[in-house]
Amino acid sequence: MLRRLPHVISSQSRRLSTASAPAAAASLLRQDRVDLAAAYRLCHSFGFAEGVCNHLTMEVAPDRYLLVPHGLLWSEVGADDLLLLDADGNILEGRGEAEISAFYIHRAVHQAQGEAARCVFHTHMPHATALTVLTDNQLPMVHQNCLKFFGEVASYDRYHGLVHDGDEASRIVDAFGSARCLMMANHGVIVTGETAAEAFDSLYYLEQAAKLVTIAMSTGRPLRPIDPAVCAATAEAMRDERPLYARRHFDALRRTMLRGQDYGQCEGEDLDASRHAPSPYS
Repeated sequence: MLRRLPHVISSQSRRLSTASAPAAAASLLRQDRVDLAAAYRLCHSFGFAEGVCNHLTMEVAPDRYLLVPHGLLWSEVGADDLLLLDADGNILEGRGEAEISAFYIHRAVHQAQGEAARCVFHTHMPHATALTVLTDNQLPMVHQNCLKFFGEVASYDRYHGLVHDGDEASRIVDAFGSARCLMMANHGVIVTGETAAEAFDSLYYLEQAAKLVTIAMSTGRPLRPIDPAVCAATAEAMRDERPLYARRHFDALRRTMLRGQDYGQCEGEDLDASRHAPSPYS
């Protein structure tokens, strides 16, 4: 389901958003836009994107969410492209269409997990998604990268088809609980995080861990599980440093991207604006 906003944002919408946000809040919103745009582009760079599908969302204020307009490749998303939606899916800022059925699922996760899920990232990245098509669609604890998710991976073990009703959002939230990662049977994954850096870092290491597991499984030899006590102790040690390491990882990748090493002539403040190509919504 898509919702369209006319090319010209109404002056009322602009007044409402401006009046409700003092300078400090406006600055934070701007940084949130830049961070989420960077996450979209980095996900493309690492092969986590699929067509113009899937979504990375961020709750930037109570009942206010950033979402990519439908129809953009993740490689072309800029800060100014992101839509600002209210809790009902109405577009407050931005141009284009919002895929409302997907947004309702993200909104439900944001609301259920609170501050821990300021960011909700859903992808069909290949190796992690490959695990979701197995009868046991969990991430086995067989490598150090897997331990980053010890005790924080939930499983949604039944595929119900395309989302056409609100019941699916409730089922996903129930399966997710307070976990940081949800393996969705025959579908893909969802991760949550307090920041775009943390959510992206979780996607990155989940895919790294799943890649190693799928390679090991392809040998046909049995996996070597790590002792649960060691898993718990290692996961706890990693958890304490996770926000710092995630931020440094994210910032390093952004620096690489802004130097043009991944995106051609993408330099300087490019993430702080729209993509190079003419907007299909102009």
